[in-house]
Amino acid sequence: MKKFISIALLACMLLALVPATLAEEPVLKMGSWRNEDTEQVQALLDKYKEISGVSIRFEPTRNTEYNANLRLQLEAGTGPDLFYARSYTVGRQLYDDGYAMDVTEIPGVMENFDDVARHAWTAENGKVFAVPFAAVNHVVYYDKDVFAKYELEEPKTFEEFLNICETLKENGVTPLANGLAENWDILECVFCGLVPNYIGGFENREKYESGERKLNDEFFLKALTDFEKLTKYFPEGFQSVANADGPMLLALGRAAMFIDGSWRSGAWDKDFPEFNWDAFAIPAPAGNDPAICHHSDMGITGNAATKYPEEVKAFLAWLASPEGAQIVTDYLPKGYFPMINAEVKLADEKTGALKALSEDKIRDSRFMWNKLFELYTPLVDQLNAIANGTTTVQEAADFLAAEQDKVLSK
Repeated sequence: MKKFISIALLACMLLALVPATLAEEPVLKMGSWRNEDTEQVQALLDKYKEISGVSIRFEPTRNTEYNANLRLQLEAGTGPDLFYARSYTVGRQLYDDGYAMDVTEIPGVMENFDDVARHAWTAENGKVFAVPFAAVNHVVYYDKDVFAKYELEEPKTFEEFLNICETLKENGVTPLANGLAENWDILECVFCGLVPNYIGGFENREKYESGERKLNDEFFLKALTDFEKLTKYFPEGFQSVANADGPMLLALGRAAMFIDGSWRSGAWDKDFPEFNWDAFAIPAPAGNDPAICHHSDMGITGNAATKYPEEVKAFLAWLASPEGAQIVTDYLPKGYFPMINAEVKLADEKTGALKALSEDKIRDSRFMWNKLFELYTPLVDQLNAIANGTTTVQEAADFLAAEQDKVLSK
């Protein structure tokens, strides 16, 4: 009897030593700031499970809390196995701190994406730290019925855009649904949306990053001046209008236009299916080459400390393949565009039209994303001050130029 008990105890001890990974299939976790995309992305990941047998659970965080929460998780060793990587500075910092994988050698990363696509997720040492996932365009949504009522056409120049705003205002229609209640959108959607029309593409943006150009030069000053002109057409009480209020104001007929991103397009169909909308790119001033903020928005990387490195790398390789990219495109939320070189088909007609807005223009990502991210708060503060009339455009530009010097002197 004692012998039997001893054998049973030994068997139990051996079972306890068997790794959990041998007992059950791993379930990877994916972090993201896109909690509104949970249904679509989980469907995509379920499709991947059909193909690979590997389970991945989508566990997004609220957009405004994502950066801080992700870093805390990674520092504590509880971070997700895969996570959405912010482009440029924020994502690069996680790689520099050892939290994001080096994906340079993963098949497809170097072959299937061009330098422009990879640039947003390339570290100073030349290593790529995320697979490019999706880009977005900054656009002006408008109510087609209102435009038809007042016989308005999509503007070709910024001056025509202002004329449309004035016509609407004279007829008692609020031209723009943008406001200041959330700092990020007045900078990211509105100002970053118009800046490329004034400074040109990334070659000129890099001159601001090196200090060759100053934030109070004639080009940036003109961008701030035209931003100020737009604020005259914001809603009454615009200081209390949040980004989330914009779609409702348009759909309910309380405003005619809304400067936002292509990512918004899915929400129109979901929340306001009867709303008759279209969109145009923020036009350039007469005489300037048309440009657009075509932002490298989402990359996906692996946690450098994941317990499942092979499964993570296999998913990233699939993501970087033409076959995977087409499946991903089928599940991407409306308004997001694949960045892979391979030819992929966008099933949604309006998403295709939004993507086409950038095809004949100079393209660049958000102005401060690459090396001037420390200017984020100063820019927000000065844009708010301009809109509220508590500073002049020249004063704001001079202040920003001084802040630029501080950042570049570090």
